[in-house]
Order: sequence, then C-alpha cells, then structure tokens
Amino acid sequence: MTAGSSTAGFSTAGLDRLRGDSPAKRHNARTIAALTGNPGCSRRAVLDAAGVDKPRLAQHIGFPMGFGQSRFALARGNGFEAMLKADNCALLLSVLRDVLGLDTPSVSYDDLGDDDDATLGARHGRTRKLLAAAANAALVDHPLLTLDVAGRQVFLEPDLIAFQVEGKLHVVEIKSFAIVDGQADSAKVSAAAVQAAVYVLALRRLLAELGHDPALVSHDVVLVCPKDFSLTPAAEVIDVRKQLATLTRQLTRLASVSDLAAALPPGVSFDMAMPPADLVASLHAVEARYAPECLSTCELAVFCRHESAGHTAALGRPVRDALGGVETIAEVLELAAGTRTPTEEQVEAAALLQAAARLRAEIL
Repeated sequence: MTAGSSTAGFSTAGLDRLRGDSPAKRHNARTIAALTGNPGCSRRAVLDAAGVDKPRLAQHIGFPMGFGQSRFALARGNGFEAMLKADNCALLLSVLRDVLGLDTPSVSYDDLGDDDDATLGARHGRTRKLLAAAANAALVDHPLLTLDVAGRQVFLEPDLIAFQVEGKLHVVEIKSFAIVDGQADSAKVSAAAVQAAVYVLALRRLLAELGHDPALVSHDVVLVCPKDFSLTPAAEVIDVRKQLATLTRQLTRLASVSDLAAALPPGVSFDMAMPPADLVASLHAVEARYAPECLSTCELAVFCRHESAGHTAALGRPVRDALGGVETIAEVLELAAGTRTPTEEQVEAAALLQAAARLRAEIL
C-alpha cells in the first residue's frame, strides 16, 4: 500500500482508534474557539480531531489542568442570564432595541428548551424550522446549531439569536464579566468574540443548507455584560470577521488532520486504559507547539510546559520566532557567548544574540 492510499484510508475510523474504547469528547463553542489559540499545534489538532478527553488524559499522566470557571462565576453568569431572559426577555429586549435598532412595538419570542442530550435532534429541527420561516423581528432562545468538526457533528447553543426587522440575524452572547467605565477585560472580550464567531459560522452554514444567503447572518455580534459593579446590562457590538477567518482556517486544518494521524508511528494510542508512561510516549510522538498562552486555553498545557523546559518555546512565541532555528536555551547562551559555531540558519540569530550580550555587558 502506498503512502498516499494509507493516508486516504485513515479517516474518522482511524482517529477513533487513537482514542481506544473511550467515548469521544463532545465539543462545544468554548472548545472550538480554543482551537484558534494555537493553530500550529499538531498535538492539539490530532487529539481534538480524535475526540480525546484532554482533561482526563492530563489527569491520568500526572499533569492535571489548572484552569476553569469557578462555581461562583458560573452562578453569577447563570443569574445574570436568567434576569435578562425573565418575562420573555423583557430586559434583554430593551437593551437590544437600542443597540440593534429594533423599533417594532412587539417582538415574538421562542424558547426552544434547555440543554438536554436526549432532545438535541428535536431542538435542532425546531431551530431549522424557525430560521427557515421567520421573517419579522424575533428572539430565539436556546437555539441549537450544528457544525462539522473533523468529520463529527457538534451541537452548539448560542445564548440567543436576534432577528432585526430587515431580516438580518445577529448572535447575542451574554457574559458575566463587567464593563467598567466603558472598558472590559480585553482577554475576556477576545475570548467571547471567538466563541461568538463559532455561532456565526454555524448559523451561516445552516442558512446555506436552507437555501438562504449566509450573508444574512451579520458579522456584528452583540455582547451583553453587567455594567460597572451592578447587574444593569450593557451591550456592545463586536465585529468578528477576523475571528471568523481564523476559525475557518483551523476547522479546515482539522478536516485534513488524518494526514497528520496517518504519519504517526505504529502503536501510538491515547486509550485511557494504557499505563501513563505509554500515554506520555504517545504524546511525545505528536509534535506540540507550546507557548505560555496555552496555559489558559489547553488542558494539556502543563504537560507541554514540562516537556518544553529548556527550550526557547517555553519563553513565548516572540522569543521563539526571533530565534528561529535555535531550539534550546543552552544553544542561545552558547551562541551569545560565541562559544558555539552557528549553523547556516542560526547565523542571523547568533549575530543578534551576540549584540545583545555586548549591550548587556556594557550596561552592567
């Protein structure tokens, strides 16, 4: 069998074999959005495409994740959302009227139900029906969209879809972090924008399936947060075109991740029944692209940080990119001191390092 035919045959079933007998980890908008954080990481691409439960894997090999939403933040967020959606979204509608220009006296409201694995198909069907038929200003609560991720259908639930009078659709994202004096945490806003872009992409693809123009879904999403230190809602419109482009590229890359998986050495597996040492060996077989930013977005970041100790990647992307071709910190120090002969690809970096070393010596 040729290499080409082997790759072609390594499809979703081949990715499933990498996971062993464990069930596939269900993606959501948050995990899909996280894919854009480090698009060059082959390790994450393979694990996500195979549906590996990364938090469980990290725990099993002794490098548990150290991040996640606190129960207090979740409770605050749920309370804020419930307040906005009370009485058929009366409070939220007053905010949307201002930011989206909804000037109709009455707006229909449809609640498609709470998240329940047993009703996913039915809720998605009701969502399709509503989106196909709605022509007037409307609010759709708990809609259910789908998105193809590495050959698997992922169900996604935006906080809300708002229809304008002109028929333009807007995704509404409700977050519990505050907008204080007109400013919000830039990292949290960025994360919310990427997550909203996931919903916009899924909604556009659904409209295309229904025979409508995907451009009817606006690239402007509405972010609703508490204002200052109260629970008074404030809304801002965010343009997510940049996030959409990045997300589309990464999903396309995941769709062809079978090429990466097919090139892995025989015996590579992420079956949780395997001993931790064997799982670590399998992880080493898949190239990672660690950066400190991974610590806030990837469940395996603690392991990858440990693995990259002594490498320039551990110092961050700017350092790694500036020192292209210099893999380890030991090499950096030797090149800076002039005790190591640089390779052809290291000549430029070596000159910069030696100049920096001279400047440091002069200052000290």
